[in-house]
Amino acid sequence: MTSDPEREPGHDRAEGEPLRPGLLRTLCVQRRRWLSEREFEDAIVACNLLPGPASTQLAIFCAWRVRGRTGALVGGAAFVLPGLIVILALAALFLTGTPPLWVRGAGAGAGAAVAAVAVHAGIGLVPACWRRAATTGRMRCGLYLGAGTAAAATLGPWLVTVLLGCGVIELAVHQARVSGSGPALLAAPIKPLATAAVGVAGAGAFLSVAWVALKVGALSYGGGFVIIPLMQNDAVSHYHWMTGAQFLNAVALGQVTPGPVVHTVAVVGYAAAGLAGGILASVVAFTPSFVFVLVGARHFDRLRGNPRVRAILDGAGPAAIGAIFGSAIPLAFSLTQPWQFAVLAAAAILLLVLRRGVVTTLLAAAAAGSLLAIAGAAVS
Repeated sequence: MTSDPEREPGHDRAEGEPLRPGLLRTLCVQRRRWLSEREFEDAIVACNLLPGPASTQLAIFCAWRVRGRTGALVGGAAFVLPGLIVILALAALFLTGTPPLWVRGAGAGAGAAVAAVAVHAGIGLVPACWRRAATTGRMRCGLYLGAGTAAAATLGPWLVTVLLGCGVIELAVHQARVSGSGPALLAAPIKPLATAAVGVAGAGAFLSVAWVALKVGALSYGGGFVIIPLMQNDAVSHYHWMTGAQFLNAVALGQVTPGPVVHTVAVVGYAAAGLAGGILASVVAFTPSFVFVLVGARHFDRLRGNPRVRAILDGAGPAAIGAIFGSAIPLAFSLTQPWQFAVLAAAAILLLVLRRGVVTTLLAAAAAGSLLAIAGAAVS
């Protein structure tokens, strides 16, 4: 999510990379004529206003527009399942037993590049955010960016609170500007996505996996790398399902497989409870996207034009982008071998200077890691 709901169509705040709706546009607008060009562009904008993976939500919306709720369920499942199958197969390769040395080297190499990928994702979202800030206040935008960066680097599971707080502050500023009578918030209360903490201690691995996945899917304001500190804290520090190195592998797998970064949660679920845990995590994480579209698709026009919603995004959006930058810090701190920092530096050059693609960069880093492991370099 960025703060600019009117930015050029086709930019996905959920992934931190351009959403490429070209195939959907060709199939649904140009070839089948199920949607008009205007309806399709409005759907892109509306999906960018929702938490969670916008690419998934757009696919679900297009299917809903064609065949209603049944179509949305079938089309959304078809969009999610290929990536889920691939990432679970890779999770089994990387997390089961003792993988071959070259596999462990590939994981360590690709994981080393993830922090650079996060920075690259954040940089891609800054221009649209900055253009929008020209009308809402660039000083506040900078403060929100800084708050998101600091929160992602230090607060872990409390990051979402900071993102929502920035949104509420900007909403108060908007209301004060409109009414001239102080920062009254809303004519009607905003219902939070989650109103109470769920106790998971002692309730079993599956309940814990479901709770982590629910937070990822329903509270991922900004999507993509914004959810990484949240998952890292739960999977590595709180539940100890994975080591830091394994979590880096999971993020890298989420980048190189088809579909949104939210697929990373399937690897976390696999580490916690095997194949069933991976499937459960994915189902729970993607359920909010289906719910948002099935319940709210009829109201997308009003959502897009609601000034209060846009005010919240003007605050939470820059904070989410800052959180993407901040997520690079704990990811870099998870590296354990000196050669991994060299791979990280090389990945940064490929992405930021030579402008190579994310998948190409991660595959190159994986290849470098495999070669170094075979040559005798230590692999954590």
